[in-house]
Amino acid sequence: MQNHFDLFQLPARFDVDQHALDSAYREVQGRVHPDRFVNASDAEKRVAMQWATRANEAYQTLRNPQKRAQYLCELNGVDLQVESNTAMPMDFLMQQMELREALADARAAKDAAALDELDAQVRSEKKSRLAQVGKLLDAGDYQQAAQGVRALMFLDKFGDELHYAFEALEG
Repeated sequence: MQNHFDLFQLPARFDVDQHALDSAYREVQGRVHPDRFVNASDAEKRVAMQWATRANEAYQTLRNPQKRAQYLCELNGVDLQVESNTAMPMDFLMQQMELREALADARAAKDAAALDELDAQVRSEKKSRLAQVGKLLDAGDYQQAAQGVRALMFLDKFGDELHYAFEALEG
């Protein structure tokens, strides 16, 4: 089975030409869209639907930088071990503890400005880490990139908690 990059005839790199991806997606969807198979047999309709679904899934994965990074790691034989590998560098873990303490303080004080500041800090950190992961992936260092992807997942989880804190304030 071809990978997502092959499906859209794109190089398997982190740095994806978004315009080329969008064009390739529209082209593939145009060929397999269920409307083109109205008079086809049930088997042909089913295959077209499977291809359309696969194209959607591939497009969503490649469009999202973090999902694309995760996919590239897995494509190159690096299991992210999301459930079992929670080992992270000490400085990252310390940063996470500091963020959580700041979140707890902001929640307790019902301080929207502090939550905004934390949100900006996390977004900046994610942007920076994602750029680093992209460089590692395009250089072929999938093991280090996987560590970066796991860090991004931690930051996503924290971002969710931050979102809930905002909702609680507004609620």
